[in-house]
Amino acid sequence: MALPKLEWQSKLVLLLVLPFVGADLVLETRFWTVQEPRVAAWTWGASALLGLVTWILRAATPSAAATGVAITAALMFSTAPVPFNPWRTALAPVLAVSLLAFAATRVGRARKEQMGTAEKRRGRSASQVAANLGVAALASGEAAKLWLFSTHGLTHGLAPLFAASVAALAEAAADTVSSEIGQVLGGGPRMITSLRVVDPGRDGAVSVAGTLAGLGAGAVVAALGTYALRGDARFFWVSSAGAVFGLFFDSLLGATLEERGWLNNDAVNCLSTGSAAAVTLVVMTMAR
Repeated sequence: MALPKLEWQSKLVLLLVLPFVGADLVLETRFWTVQEPRVAAWTWGASALLGLVTWILRAATPSAAATGVAITAALMFSTAPVPFNPWRTALAPVLAVSLLAFAATRVGRARKEQMGTAEKRRGRSASQVAANLGVAALASGEAAKLWLFSTHGLTHGLAPLFAASVAALAEAAADTVSSEIGQVLGGGPRMITSLRVVDPGRDGAVSVAGTLAGLGAGAVVAALGTYALRGDARFFWVSSAGAVFGLFFDSLLGATLEERGWLNNDAVNCLSTGSAAAVTLVVMTMAR
């Protein structure tokens, strides 16, 4: 839970994500409305439906649901193929992240409530959604595409950016699932830095059961992302590896900077998904 003195970090995450997402949405909506209205209709319709369901299930606050709609739409627009097929966009991995997170938070909920580690019943906040999904949208957005083409030309196409986006989504799923499952299965977790046994829910704590569950969740998202975005085996393995790196980086940040009160959970999640995307992007742009 974010400490009050660190709330500025949550606001900073929103400030870093939403303006870029908003600009992309304006440009993409205008472009597709003129070129192919079906793409705009599908994108906004599917994103709005996902946001509505998330809000109805109380998995997110109204502002968080709206943030999720914007990020999902931006991801769909930036990965839309020609000819258009909504299931060959980033919608598939985003759905996987949402479903895995929803299921994981409800595993052993009664026990988590007793321990005081359960997610709030009103659902996630806008900053939590931005911290978990925002990097994926930035990685495949127009600014990232301009950077890739200006530095690498058409050598790699858009695969590095799409793989980085999928890695960020996979890390978000892995982190949520590992944390939620690790609190109720597999015995006492251990601090990643010292390996001493600590209470469930402690920042930087890891467990075998939680880690394996997280790795499985990340692999599922990476596999769906690879299929949806027309990736190859390298795309899958590199994005999966990036997600694993981000998962352990998240635990390391939790055990050090978050534990000391220097970072809040939103900042840690944003940095962790960012690390997953960055590692994936570097590997994907290296010479084959």
